[in-house]
Amino acid sequence: MGLATVLAQLAAVVVALHLLALATVVGRDGLAGAPGRVRANLRRVAPTLGLLVVVLAVNGVVRDVGVEISWLIGVNVTGAIHALEGGLVARLQSVAAPPLTAFFSAVYVFGYAFLVTFPVVAYLACEDDRPIRTLLVAYAINYALGLVCYVLFISYGPRNVTPEAVRSLLYTNWPQAQLLTGRVNRNTNVFPSLHTSLSVTVALVARRYRDIFPRWYPAAVALAASIAVSTMYLGIHWATDVVGGAALAAVAVAVGVTAAEAAAESGPALGDSPTGVVDRVAAWIRR
Repeated sequence: MGLATVLAQLAAVVVALHLLALATVVGRDGLAGAPGRVRANLRRVAPTLGLLVVVLAVNGVVRDVGVEISWLIGVNVTGAIHALEGGLVARLQSVAAPPLTAFFSAVYVFGYAFLVTFPVVAYLACEDDRPIRTLLVAYAINYALGLVCYVLFISYGPRNVTPEAVRSLLYTNWPQAQLLTGRVNRNTNVFPSLHTSLSVTVALVARRYRDIFPRWYPAAVALAASIAVSTMYLGIHWATDVVGGAALAAVAVAVGVTAAEAAAESGPALGDSPTGVVDRVAAWIRR
């Protein structure tokens, strides 16, 4: 099974989940007139979306050389994290069973891809552009600060540090997953957990705007929590990485909310300009 087949499977599952969520979360009333609202929101948040695209592009370029840079200027925190946690992840894996492994493997791959993409689609269909703006800014902050952390901190995951005690359950259950994770992950890039930070980001944004899609909030929280646990259960991340990811999410959402609220107050002229986005983020950091 090649990468193309794995990507096709991932796309098929995520699309099916999107359709189910659109029907149950957004609903028929929410979908009525959605194309027009999507076009309007895309115009309003185009600079913010462009900022996220730039951050992702830089992330992709730097990630390829980030390991070498990290070994030159970074600090190896693997020993400190291992000393702090000991066998916590190994103890979590002590309850491992085939049904649990299948569940957490599916959540880690398919659930995560759905969780970070569905709210983009749903919030674009909203009359209010604050949720989508908050989410896009928060995503950009997550990736930007996450990249900085990956360069500054060298950290191997528990499955690499204590292979005799912690198993790579994801690859044992679904070996083809390495075709996906190998494209975006490096063994030294585990602190903080971006799987956790982006998932918690979605849950926090869902909480902030829960009046818009009431059914999405509990679903997002449950899925985000499952993803956070899956990173440890599968032996990929330490609990420290998960806590760090949650903290990163809190900062990212705070910046996103500040930017969205300021844009709503300042109006289209300033709120939708790239300079306005940068100025609002800088002002929040100064505060």
